[in-house]
Amino acid sequence: MSFDAVAQQPKLLYLFQGVAAFAAVVALILLALHRGPVRRRAAALILLAPALLLLAVGLVLPGLRTLALSFTHGGGGTWAGFDNYVWMFTDHRALVALRNTLAWVVLVPPASTAVGLLYAAAVARSRFRAFALSLVLTPMAISFVGAGVVWKFVYAYRPAEAGQIGLLNQFVVALGGEPRQWLVDSPWNVLFLIVAMVWTQAGFAAVLLAAAIRAVPAELTEAARLDGASPRQIFRRITLPSIRPTLLVVLLAQGIGTFKAFDIVKTTTGGQFDTGVLAHEMYDQAFRYGETGRGAALAVLLFLLVTPFVAHQVRAQRRTR
Repeated sequence: MSFDAVAQQPKLLYLFQGVAAFAAVVALILLALHRGPVRRRAAALILLAPALLLLAVGLVLPGLRTLALSFTHGGGGTWAGFDNYVWMFTDHRALVALRNTLAWVVLVPPASTAVGLLYAAAVARSRFRAFALSLVLTPMAISFVGAGVVWKFVYAYRPAEAGQIGLLNQFVVALGGEPRQWLVDSPWNVLFLIVAMVWTQAGFAAVLLAAAIRAVPAELTEAARLDGASPRQIFRRITLPSIRPTLLVVLLAQGIGTFKAFDIVKTTTGGQFDTGVLAHEMYDQAFRYGETGRGAALAVLLFLLVTPFVAHQVRAQRRTR
């Protein structure tokens, strides 16, 4: 397919305008710094101006636009007041998405952190630590879409008389049981999708926690061992308190990421069978059904739910400095 410069002219014009505006800001910064001595705070503000400009254009303005759209009907043509927010807390589908999102946030961070912690404790001081951590980190190299496809095949169902292609149903049939449609029955299907998310995120937790465990002073564990403490007591009374800041960071990061869960749901069930989450419902309302106002309202709710996690993480990072 050849590149049509005439058809792409408006887009190219917008691109050139953006580049020209950014270059003008940089030129003004260099001119302001070159003209004479500038106070430290003023110089810092001047140097931050390009980043602040991009942040405003790429984040603040779209956020305000989304907030404004959340008070409109359909594609943003007429004023709706709080109708979209009322719909969000009264419609069955929206409530199911909210319930599932809260279930993901409650279950995924502790589960993935616990799995990662156990794995990290087992391999942190092993000779083959690097190889073991690379194995558990492999799922993170796969995109969430790829992980969803993998687990869709794991849960795949075929009638009992047909050959099973799903790994889980193959085990069930081998043990004399009947194959099941794992992704159809609610609320168990939500838990099966959560397992896929834990599989992808446990490696992240394991790598960070293994590094934290290795940073625990060997003198502490050796002294406890000489005092007669068992490995379990050493882990509970010395290792865990020592790695508590890392544990908190991992939990918060997992919680923030879980709020954005979309890909696994989209590629496995498409949000059917009461498996939808807020991010998926937001996509469906805005781009599938043309209800931009409802999609924007869901985006605002998602932002409000994520904000406490982000604020807590920022405070935790400041305390560790």
